[in-house]
Amino acid sequence: MSRRSGDPKTMRAAALALEIQAVFTKLKRRLREQGHPGDLTQSQLSVLGYVDRQGPATVTTLAHAQGVRSQSMGATIGALETAGYVRGAPDPADGRQTIISLTESCRKLIRDGRAARQDWLLRGIQTRLSAREQEELIGALTLLNRIVDSKENP
Repeated sequence: MSRRSGDPKTMRAAALALEIQAVFTKLKRRLREQGHPGDLTQSQLSVLGYVDRQGPATVTTLAHAQGVRSQSMGATIGALETAGYVRGAPDPADGRQTIISLTESCRKLIRDGRAARQDWLLRGIQTRLSAREQEELIGALTLLNRIVDSKENP
C-alpha cells in the first residue's frame, strides 16, 4: 500500500482512524459519566482501577505502574484512605512496606459503576439500533478486535 499523502486509500484509512479515535474518546467520556464515583481525580480512579484489576499492591508498585514518584502516590493513597476507598496493611513479607487494598464499600462502588455503564450501553443499543444495525455493530467489533489483537505493528 502506498504511503503517499495524496493516495485516496491512505487518505480514507487516515480519516477512518481519526473517526474511530473520536468515537472511542466520546464513548469513554459518556461511560465515565454513567458510573463516575464521586469527585475522584483521574489519577485516583486509575489507582482504584489498577488495584481492582491487579489486586493489593504496595505504594511503590502503584507508583511504578502509574509512572509517578512514590511520594506523589503516597498523597494519592492518603486521599483515597481518607475517603474510605482503600486501606493499608503491613506487608507480611516486608514489614516496612504497606499493602494497599480496596475497601468493601469501594468494591461495591466499582460494581455499581460498572453496572450503570453496562446498563446505559445496553439501553442505547436496544433503543437506538435496529436488529440489522446490531448485527452490523457485531461485525464492526470483530474488525476492531482484529486490529487491536494484532501482535505486530503494521
